[in-house]
Amino acid sequence: MKIATFNVNGVNGRLPRLLEWLAESKPDVACLQELKSPDANFPAAAIREAGYGVLFHGQRAWNGVAILARGREPIETGRGVPGFEDDPQSRYLEAVVDGVVIGCLYLPNGNPQPGPKFDYKLAWFDRFNAHAAKLFKSGLPVVLCGDYNVVPTDADIYNPASWRDDALLQPESRAAFARLMAQGWTDAIRSKHPNEKIYTYWDYWRNRFPRNAGLRIDHLLLSADLAPRLIDAGVDREVRAREGASDHAPTWITLA
Repeated sequence: MKIATFNVNGVNGRLPRLLEWLAESKPDVACLQELKSPDANFPAAAIREAGYGVLFHGQRAWNGVAILARGREPIETGRGVPGFEDDPQSRYLEAVVDGVVIGCLYLPNGNPQPGPKFDYKLAWFDRFNAHAAKLFKSGLPVVLCGDYNVVPTDADIYNPASWRDDALLQPESRAAFARLMAQGWTDAIRSKHPNEKIYTYWDYWRNRFPRNAGLRIDHLLLSADLAPRLIDAGVDREVRAREGASDHAPTWITLA
């Protein structure tokens, strides 16, 4: 079973790139973030034509998440983070596909910090962590994947010095991610690539992709029973090099 996460940075504007990647990579499940589309404009017909059932939770201009399942319909089990139902931003969607619980998230960026956007990031993270703890303790097979907007350690960024003031590297952001990991989740990419400089995001500015000046902020976390089933994990870096590409690359795992 292949499960991928991909911040598409605008699903309609980058639809040709998305469909191209789906045809090439053929993930069984694909979690999308930053749709930048209200539900009424989401390209569900094109995605279904490509062979995928789909759930989506959109928002005009910003945010938005979707779960795609190849050859079947994902069964929705949650929309929005429990305890934060009044959140006006579309950032979490949960479904079951082939018996696996898939949590698709787009965690707040938090910039500029300090300020209300950073406070919102930390509040959202706290509520998400509480929900994740319940999922982990349930004993169900769970994958939590998406754009976490957190660089976990300095090994996950090309040059931490130039990003020290960014919300993605703040001690509070990293501490929240560390609390999540302390519940027992397995970071799939780090599990398979413990010492590699591996990135999932490259800013459009300053020639950062050709220089491989990247960050690892897209993560797939596995529950205790899924971790032993991990076969491989990687990043489709070449997708980022294409014309009209998102600033993120698809990140994926395969499970036995």
